[in-house]
Amino acid sequence: MTRKVLLIVLLASVLVVTLAATLASRAQDESSRIFVNVVLVQLNVAVTDRKGNYITGLKPENFLVSEDRIPEKIATFEEGGAPGGGLPDPDAPVRSSAKADDHDSPPPGTSVGSVGQVQRSISRLAGASVYILFDTSDYMYRGFVFAQDAIAGFVRSIEEADKIAFYSYSRNLSRATPLTTDRSIVMRGVRSTVAGDEAALYNCLLLTVRDAAQLHGRKAIVVFSNGPDSASSVPPEDVEELAQSTGTIIYIISTRQAQDEPVSSAVFERMSKGTGGKAYFAKDWRDENSAFSSIREDLSHLYTISYYPKANQNRGWRTISVRLVGKDLEKYHVRTRDGYRLQEQVPQNRSAEASSTDTN
Repeated sequence: MTRKVLLIVLLASVLVVTLAATLASRAQDESSRIFVNVVLVQLNVAVTDRKGNYITGLKPENFLVSEDRIPEKIATFEEGGAPGGGLPDPDAPVRSSAKADDHDSPPPGTSVGSVGQVQRSISRLAGASVYILFDTSDYMYRGFVFAQDAIAGFVRSIEEADKIAFYSYSRNLSRATPLTTDRSIVMRGVRSTVAGDEAALYNCLLLTVRDAAQLHGRKAIVVFSNGPDSASSVPPEDVEELAQSTGTIIYIISTRQAQDEPVSSAVFERMSKGTGGKAYFAKDWRDENSAFSSIREDLSHLYTISYYPKANQNRGWRTISVRLVGKDLEKYHVRTRDGYRLQEQVPQNRSAEASSTDTN
């Protein structure tokens, strides 16, 4: 009898030790596991004809969105600067800002000039958060005042946008004016800038993208650069990927001096295109003003589409495709970001909960 009791106690001890080891191993695995939960993907989409005129009046059913070739269900749809609500229910029907009885809206597929009515364009910008990043490096000595004037005109032209931030850079980033609705503060920031030394564009642009990444809704960075990067430690590919993954549009206005430098011009073109923006190369102050006007028009004519990604085992780069469907719509050009990479986070301890990444 005593021998049986000892045997039972011994077996119980072995089971307890084994169970404790298993639980400890699982806890260790959980502490080092990467948790990713994509809440919502938001796309800013421009649709133009072959002449660059914007196509307005399109409906959700005119867009086919896929991620890694997986068709996605559109959750929300807005045209231009129509105000939107909070995060939608993934099982709810598509919510569109377009009104069926809006007699002032053109019929679907209508093209409007790339420089349309100013008042209409400005009012449609409501909801955008715009960061202006101004090059104050030694490249800017000759055209400094003209550049300030062009930026000031741009700020005035989008006075109804939710918020504007004004940053400047040379070797370091200066957050002269954080996001604000007070245009007078932004204007003082523009006029108070002074020329600096070498240009660390990619370092400072990365920091600006990180600031914008914390926001929901439509967001864009407008870079005014007068020359190639001469002091950054960050490669432009890192900046582009973070902007794509956070849904931040990058527009770049540079001078012909940068265009004459093939490496910089290629980077500017690729970075802006990959994020859904544009690159401009201005030869004088008139071209600079025209570029800012074009950016204002582009922001005012973007369709904003969001979706909840379907199950996808890919934890790396996800490719996004947006196509038009419907009579005579396939001929139009669609511009948006190419895709995104999941922004993964590692819990610091065993009690950490799964992190959530909003790709915006």
